[in-house]
Amino acid sequence: MKYITIIFLAVLHFSCSEKNSDNLVWSDEFGKDGMPDLTKWGYDLGDHGWGNKELQLYTKEKLSNARIEDGKLIIEAHRDSTTDKGYTSARLVTKGKASWLYGYFEVKAKIPYGVGTWPAIWMLPEKDSYGNWPKSGEIDIMEHVGYDPGTIHGTVHTEAFNHIKKTQKGATKLVPTFSDEFHVYAIDWQEDKIDFFIDDELYHTFANTGKGSDEWPFDHAHHLILNIAVGGNWGGAQGVDESIWPQKMEIDYVRVYKEKPLEK
Repeated sequence: MKYITIIFLAVLHFSCSEKNSDNLVWSDEFGKDGMPDLTKWGYDLGDHGWGNKELQLYTKEKLSNARIEDGKLIIEAHRDSTTDKGYTSARLVTKGKASWLYGYFEVKAKIPYGVGTWPAIWMLPEKDSYGNWPKSGEIDIMEHVGYDPGTIHGTVHTEAFNHIKKTQKGATKLVPTFSDEFHVYAIDWQEDKIDFFIDDELYHTFANTGKGSDEWPFDHAHHLILNIAVGGNWGGAQGVDESIWPQKMEIDYVRVYKEKPLEK
């Protein structure tokens, strides 16, 4: 009986692994040192504040701001007096290269600390099907502001629910080791809801109310964004500590599945 049980478990594990492999639709494991893979990632550029009065200049193909190193993607923000607002960083996007409607998205990351840091793992629509932000939606898989260390935010923004109106829908979870250890930040985006996870623990669900695009614009494809902002309306609400730079976000992998893997 014990022998049969072992065989059954082995077959089950193989079956689950095979299904999860078929289920994986896109990933970056960051296996080659140097620049990020330009077949998968592009760059958002500029220092126009990004609607939030942020201070960083987002650069392109600058190794000090974005690079693959020892199997990790490094996004690094620097103090830089040669720029108008004093900082450089990087914002990597899959826009124009990969976008998805529904799926399970997970990013294993170690994020920066310090007052003025504002790292994010998030999604925006590939096309503004319902109009400009926030009408077409935004999904924040992970946000963290340095003056509130360890508090991870998972949020959605829509025409009805957004931070301008102070009606955004989201939740927080305390992760004390956010900058010392890697954690897995994930969402399970389905037709009727978006579930938010940290280290496979569900901490928030945003449900489709069925009341139209003002509340649920999440029926069209979105792309992924990885960045560190500096300062801004939220990230800089308590100022920016000029002594902490450079600060980096390390990303072990980014994976997109058709549905939540069986082992999750």
